[in-house]
Amino acid sequence: MSLPPVARTIHRHLDVEGVRVFYRESLPARPDAPVLLLLHGFPSASHQFRRLIDVLGPYYRLIAPDCPGFGRTEAPPGFTYSFDRLADITEGFVRRLGLTRFVAYLFDFGAPVGFRLAERHPERIAGLVIQNGNAYIEGLSAGARDFIALRPETPGAEKTIRDLFTLEGTRGQYETGVPEPAVIAPDGWTLDQHFLDLPGRKEAQLALAFDYRSNLDLYPRWQAWLRDRTPPALLTWGADDPFFPEPGARAYLRDLPDAELHLFPTGHFALETHLAEMAPLIADFLDRTHL
Repeated sequence: MSLPPVARTIHRHLDVEGVRVFYRESLPARPDAPVLLLLHGFPSASHQFRRLIDVLGPYYRLIAPDCPGFGRTEAPPGFTYSFDRLADITEGFVRRLGLTRFVAYLFDFGAPVGFRLAERHPERIAGLVIQNGNAYIEGLSAGARDFIALRPETPGAEKTIRDLFTLEGTRGQYETGVPEPAVIAPDGWTLDQHFLDLPGRKEAQLALAFDYRSNLDLYPRWQAWLRDRTPPALLTWGADDPFFPEPGARAYLRDLPDAELHLFPTGHFALETHLAEMAPLIADFLDRTHL
């Protein structure tokens, strides 16, 4: 019986502006293999991509960092948790690795980080894989809009946000919108909760939650960037995401009419349920954009 290869992956820390950024990197057989920068979402980290790395890592160079406030990355005391600063650290990380051209995988929080990076260095972006990463007002559910509207001075706002950091809240993000939750391994949300419960992590996530509205102000700029730059784009979307529902995926087609759109009957963490369908699409896209 012939078995498919499994990726050889390294796990390291890299210092970027005093932040010890943890990352995973596959070591493909080809030294000139296409590069895919994997930008994770909330409340997860690079471990959310471990199965994708196992499948595609033998053929492509997949690199997945943990943002400050997530996973195994260690930020110094006094670090400012904002999406601008997450982008600063990601930009420094890319520079330290010497990445000059890559496809960016934008998921959830990874979308506002990735779009900031794309604006700063459009020459580095060979293409975009966008999976439940929003850049349009219509891509926000009513619940998401209410959540984003919360301000520190709003009575009960902090408690509402902190309720999302509980084990029940974390598990719910994985299972809501999934027809058969039993297909989702508990490892992801259990590990997410472990990191959320580390000292200072909930305060970091609270700051990012209150800063999320800064992304909405940038939506018109990101949409203009897409129209002007017309990057190749693959849209793979969990259509029943309770935060970023299907209209957010279709909205990209206004600015990127040639983008390839695939909708899956699942929730937010679509890779957890549809890796077998999504991995070949991503591989084909990497091959087509590696020119």
